[in-house]
Amino acid sequence: MKRSFVILIFLAVVLPGCLSAQKKDFGVGVILGEPAGVSLKKWFGEKIAIDGALAWSFANNGAFHLHADYLVHDFSLIQVKKGKLPVYFGIGTRIKNDKDITVSARLPFGISYLFEKAPIGIFFEFALLLDIIPGSKIWLNSGIGFRYYF
Repeated sequence: MKRSFVILIFLAVVLPGCLSAQKKDFGVGVILGEPAGVSLKKWFGEKIAIDGALAWSFANNGAFHLHADYLVHDFSLIQVKKGKLPVYFGIGTRIKNDKDITVSARLPFGISYLFEKAPIGIFFEFALLLDIIPGSKIWLNSGIGFRYYF
């Protein structure tokens, strides 16, 4: 019951952005790491995006993770001849459902490569997590993944 409620809330927030994507600014893909699962990203202009994931932690008894982040991208730090290679950082939240529901703040930092002629992006990120509910604890998540943009 708790998982269904969490999934419904996530879809209610993310789905409207998915339906309005027209400029190949909505990506769906996979994130591998801790946790691993489905990754989503919606661009709002040149530098701002919201990403999220529906994922499972194999290191934590299969706990279900749901996260969403507000991201700012800097395309000027690393110059490449083809494609784009932005560095990004942001702030977000995570809900984890293991034995209890845990709510955490997220501080993601990463790098992505956006291909010039294909609607594909690959990324690598770290996220510092601070559990807020039910208690305080600091975690580090990391992942590598790809997304196809529609």
